[in-house]
Amino acid sequence: MANDDTDRRRTDEISLDELREEIESIDRELVELIARRTYVADTIAEVKEQGDLPTTDEAQEEAVIKRAVENAEQFEVDSNIVRAIYRLLIELNKVEQRESR
Repeated sequence: MANDDTDRRRTDEISLDELREEIESIDRELVELIARRTYVADTIAEVKEQGDLPTTDEAQEEAVIKRAVENAEQFEVDSNIVRAIYRLLIELNKVEQRESR
């Protein structure tokens, strides 16, 4: 019950505008991280092309998703949402890799 009181006081002390500013900041960070991830994925695509390696590596994709789900569980985030986001990120990277070849 003490946590409920603490949470209630915390939300009473923070304005809606402040919360929205926090979301805006988080969104910027998310986009920056996606940009960084895309850059690294593009570099991986170049290495794959130079090594004449296939675009798709299903074992690696599953390892990435498994790590993401483990992180989701650690931070108490819905693992289905995280899994869907990572599948989308991976698919977009694969499309970009195929288009660049």
